[in-house]
Amino acid sequence: MSTIYVVRGVANAGTAMASYDAALAEANVHNYNLVAVSSVIPADATVEQVDTAPDLGPAGNRLTVVESRATVTAGTADRVCAGVGWTVGPGPGLFYEATAADPETVRETIAHGLAEGRQLRDWTFEAEDVAVATADVPDERADEGDRYTTAVTLAVYGESEPIL
Repeated sequence: MSTIYVVRGVANAGTAMASYDAALAEANVHNYNLVAVSSVIPADATVEQVDTAPDLGPAGNRLTVVESRATVTAGTADRVCAGVGWTVGPGPGLFYEATAADPETVRETIAHGLAEGRQLRDWTFEAEDVAVATADVPDERADEGDRYTTAVTLAVYGESEPIL
């Protein structure tokens, strides 16, 4: 049985990509090449929410993820939130991602999306959970230029694999 780790990160930096990289670093998945998949949890997987991802293999490897990501510029919003929710049963399960300016909207959107996904499938679902990363956005731009804030929540599918 494989474990899918749900991790979160938030960060500020001088460019959008740098803030994204720093948020990934906070979740400990910054040294991998992330490959996004849609939403299905394999039947034999367990989902575990952790503070940061454990060591998942050598740097540069491919890592399969479901990702929720939001980046905003300083002064354009008070908060930025990114969340992933999941519903599981004795068989396969589902992930759903959402972003918004507040965690309540993220949670509501995820709950609605998971409910819609359950209606499309003839599977048994017994449990549901949500993880949301929330970052406060600075009011003003920093002296060195625009500042960016990123929030990420990722469901990381097991160990990384060689990309070459």
